[in-house]
Amino acid sequence: MLRVTRRLSRLVAAVLLAGPAALAAQDTDSTALLLAQLIRANSSNPPGHTQQIADILGPLFRARGFQVDIVPTPDSAKVHFFARLKGNGSKKPLLLAAHADVVGVEREKWTVDPFGGVIKDGAVYGRGAIDFKGGIAVFARAAMLLADRKVPLDRDVIFLAEADEEGAPMNTTWLSRQHWDKMDAEFALNEGGWIIKRDDGRVQYVSISTSDKRVMSVTITAKGTSTHASMPLPDNALVAIGRALAKLGAYETPLEFTPDSRKYFTTLAKTSTGETARLYTQLLNGTPEQRRTADASLSRDPLIHSLMRNTIAPVIVAGGFRSNVIPGSAELTLNVRLIPGSDPAALIRTLETLFNDPLLTVKMAGALAAPSPASPDTSLLYRALAAESKAQWPEAEVTPYLFQAGTDAAAWRNRGIPVFGIYPYPISTDELRRMHGNDERVSVESLRQGTEMVFRTLKRVAGASSSR
Repeated sequence: MLRVTRRLSRLVAAVLLAGPAALAAQDTDSTALLLAQLIRANSSNPPGHTQQIADILGPLFRARGFQVDIVPTPDSAKVHFFARLKGNGSKKPLLLAAHADVVGVEREKWTVDPFGGVIKDGAVYGRGAIDFKGGIAVFARAAMLLADRKVPLDRDVIFLAEADEEGAPMNTTWLSRQHWDKMDAEFALNEGGWIIKRDDGRVQYVSISTSDKRVMSVTITAKGTSTHASMPLPDNALVAIGRALAKLGAYETPLEFTPDSRKYFTTLAKTSTGETARLYTQLLNGTPEQRRTADASLSRDPLIHSLMRNTIAPVIVAGGFRSNVIPGSAELTLNVRLIPGSDPAALIRTLETLFNDPLLTVKMAGALAAPSPASPDTSLLYRALAAESKAQWPEAEVTPYLFQAGTDAAAWRNRGIPVFGIYPYPISTDELRRMHGNDERVSVESLRQGTEMVFRTLKRVAGASSSR
């Protein structure tokens, strides 16, 4: 494995650091090679250090005439990386945003080194392969192709590799307060929607996210009597937390649909077959009983389950400090994802009613970000992305999408700038489940296709009229 990694390193250097002319014949593999190199720069958050990512990208963009700017943060190893390809200035810039930090790993559960940048069996393996170093590689290579192919531009194209998206506080919200002039644009492309493959490898649909769920942290605190473990009392704080967990496990939030999520499920009804197509149709238009039946069946897919309701996930339980002491308090942390338009206070009241336990206190932990407006699917960038997706995968349907997780798109959306999200490579449902999990991977061919599609989108939106 070490010899393979060394050979890969030499190949990366030979291909990625070559001049634009030498790279012209290497477009097929260069995105995968760049991704492998990015994976080897461990930017797990915490601590979320992204300087290594800037060190990799800087020479590649500078060699092509991009203006490179690295913005430090109060944590000197967390930096935001900008590369700007100048246009004639007749239109406002187009921005590509991709976060450079990744979540951590459980190394013992991987079959390869999660930070080895391993390419095998036609796929690139490693933490961030899907979320979102794969996106960095695709967006960066697509932007570089504009320079390599000397596409004349009506607008600047800005590439941004962000810090702290997986952690905060030095994310794009911090960046927008400090350096808005560097990231101001007419519209932006970010992570978000999915390009989902069928079992036979054909693309079923392309979803382009136009809004995100909001993330809310909820703390449940239990109070009891602290005493010797040999003399248990009825008000055991840990037992109270256990009762709350049991009730959460049996509870389901009601169905809720936004206009864009309705379009998404309509697309699923259209592109599915047999019983699955019927269930999606009943989910949207059936009787209450039919909708309950469809919900129960379709919710076996965790992605589908998350898109049609607020979700509540217990994530941290804390309590106790000695094996012979019953603690006087315990705490449960919930990760809540809210559909746009949901009332956070109402959800807190729902939980209080559900638990109905005088030992428990339920409260929101920290501030909740203000809701961001949805980005319109009539935007030039959305329409271009949809058209080029259809050109790349003619058999696929394209739909707007409510992203089930959170992104840092609010930094732009809250200033009225549309942001559209996509993971720009076809993936299977198995590959999707590996995101933030083990043996995360994306195929070399998917990276190639995504780079082609995004390049054409950039050319359509930013290119001068004569170049389109």
